[in-house]
Amino acid sequence: MSKAKTEKKRARQAANGNKGAQAKKGKSAIWNGNVRDAALTILLAVDQSQAYSNLLLHQTIEKYKIDAKDRGLLTELTYGTLQYKMTLDYYLEPYVRGKLDDWVRWLLRLSLYQIVYLDKIPDHAAVNEAVEIAKHRARHRGVSATVNGILRSILREGVQDTTKIEDVTTRISIETSHPEWLVRRYIDAFGVEKTEDLLIENNFPPLQTVRVNATKADTTKGLETLWEEKYAVRRSQTIPECLHIVEGQPAKSQAFKDGVITIQDESSMIPAYALDVEPGMRVYDMCSAPGGKTTHIAEKMNNEGELIATDLHQHKMKLIQQNANRLGLSIIQTQVMDGRKSTEAFEKESFDRILVDAPCSGLGVIRRKPDIKYTKSEADFASLHAIQLDLLESAYELLKVGGKMVYSTCTIDKLENNGTVEAFLEKHPDLVLAPVVNAPEALTELRETGMMQVFPQDFNSDGFFVAAFEKKA
Repeated sequence: MSKAKTEKKRARQAANGNKGAQAKKGKSAIWNGNVRDAALTILLAVDQSQAYSNLLLHQTIEKYKIDAKDRGLLTELTYGTLQYKMTLDYYLEPYVRGKLDDWVRWLLRLSLYQIVYLDKIPDHAAVNEAVEIAKHRARHRGVSATVNGILRSILREGVQDTTKIEDVTTRISIETSHPEWLVRRYIDAFGVEKTEDLLIENNFPPLQTVRVNATKADTTKGLETLWEEKYAVRRSQTIPECLHIVEGQPAKSQAFKDGVITIQDESSMIPAYALDVEPGMRVYDMCSAPGGKTTHIAEKMNNEGELIATDLHQHKMKLIQQNANRLGLSIIQTQVMDGRKSTEAFEKESFDRILVDAPCSGLGVIRRKPDIKYTKSEADFASLHAIQLDLLESAYELLKVGGKMVYSTCTIDKLENNGTVEAFLEKHPDLVLAPVVNAPEALTELRETGMMQVFPQDFNSDGFFVAAFEKKA
């Protein structure tokens, strides 16, 4: 077994220890008490309708009120099969003869994922469940026999050894289940070792983190409040107001309902530090939805001053306002607007601080949305780069002389990140990268240069990029 496989299996064991063709008419496959059948239906929807796996999974759990004991397995099977789709196809390849319906191939992937990666599920149970699902869904008996034959052949003979793949790019692509173009792009930018670490990390379960609302409690008080509710939680060693949730669902806590905490990934807490706001300032969050950074900025301003938040969609603006109300933050004003047209709505050089958390490829959040790596293409980067520069251009016009602006993305692509920053600085010689002296000491690169690329393996967060600028006279 390769290094990627070994580390993946350990991570899955630890996580478990802690916590095509359509179906036959008249038969509902989404929830009949069979977790694997439900996972298969979700996987088919992701594949055929380009539905977002995280949203569909959440909707399925809520709609069918799936028990906690089944919820964990459903999440594991859905994400795990998606995360390792290319690896599973490599393992299946020698055993598949002829064409398979899409749903049959997904059923085989789902079953093989259990056999290869989940020690708590006996191999024979995974095979038997697959055969029963095939009988339930198939139009003829031959399909269940095919499924049974392929899986039992794999149990007898084993899977192909990925370490024998001679081309480094192809090997890493298959072992970590990322497309070759992306592996090659990362190797060119970061080297082989960093790329391999990054792509292995993309297949680990994401860490659950919350931010303590500084206008209501300090970090110690937030920690103690969750302890009192019997949550397993610890302090972050990177961001002072961040807490790591080891076990439990913080969205159901009283601390969340009372606005003492809010759910946010740790790396996305960095922009509020980079923005260097003070109470009483006039601040603009240009691409604000879903509002985690917006509310963090308001807390850093001690809920004093003016904070305008815009985005393209009305329903997202309502979500930001709801979160602001829950957290007791009154300075946030929401408006539906394309940030590229913000110069038509606001006076030039009228803001002390501006955050541009720009639309991006989202490659930093693959752990939460594994389908991203199969739906993105290299053609996406050029168009996103242009949009990012347009947004920054509008922000530049609105920023006061002596003011600061921050550009951030949740991606790990050099064109979108460093490339955008370099192009923007070249066009505006009166802008300089501004070291963020108030940033936590762990963020050394940001404190020294004003720019930082966070990788998922750095502190078990989403991949993220931040750059801070100052507008000189």
